[in-house]
Amino acid sequence: MPLVPMSLLLDNARETGGGLGAMNVIQLELAEAIVAGAEQAGRPVVLQISENTADYRGSLAPLLAATLAIAERATVPVCVHLDHATRVELVEEAVELGCPSVMFDASKLDYDANVAATAKIAAWCHERGASIESELGEVGGKDGVHAPGVRTQPAEAAAYVEATGVDALAVAVGSSHAMTTRTASLDNELIARLADAVDVPLVLHGSSGVPDEGIVAAIAAGMTKINIATHLNATFTRAVRAALTDETKVDPRKYLGAGRDAVAGEAARLLALIGGPRVDRAV
Repeated sequence: MPLVPMSLLLDNARETGGGLGAMNVIQLELAEAIVAGAEQAGRPVVLQISENTADYRGSLAPLLAATLAIAERATVPVCVHLDHATRVELVEEAVELGCPSVMFDASKLDYDANVAATAKIAAWCHERGASIESELGEVGGKDGVHAPGVRTQPAEAAAYVEATGVDALAVAVGSSHAMTTRTASLDNELIARLADAVDVPLVLHGSSGVPDEGIVAAIAAGMTKINIATHLNATFTRAVRAALTDETKVDPRKYLGAGRDAVAGEAARLLALIGGPRVDRAV
């Protein structure tokens, strides 16, 4: 199946009152597992590659090419997305390599600098048919610090979206990146106010730290795109660790396959929870 535009997946989710699951890829097995889970659940999914992962691998191109190939062979709609790119040149590289959706993260800049930088790269992306997500109100945890007190203000969010022209907005509502416990408490009243204030889909980063009922409530309040990374990484690692207790296993396929299978099952469960329309081979 050809890659599906991010805008179509987000619109379909909003129209049906569901969410859209977006899950991060670090290596090939995770991309395979997430797509397998999406096919099992009959739900669309977004495969995300972060700037940190591109840096870890030394290059974006090889993993992006593999992820695009896996997405195009899926039997459910899949979009591929560059996540948390702070460098303009990485955004440009991703789009030129065929990535249809990117996140440009200028949230560490002050408001005026964030607007100027994001508006410029958003125009560049739109000229090339790519969609763009950005962030306002820095979501905690990217440097290992849990900072749930940061909040995005609705009036500022509305002005920001109008000034930048972005297609989706990541907001700070109580979640934090890299949480290994699912104990985050979201401000659903603020989510509802933000959803009323802006006309683009809202994105929840740090969803690994949000319990199931919190995810469902956030979507009901107006959140659309639900990003999950750490939780699936932990699922993968637990399965690999268990497989490696058998010291006779020396073939990486034996233990990496166990991780892949575990992630596929959990991805299917989460995507069914997140909701959105069930799909077969077309949107």
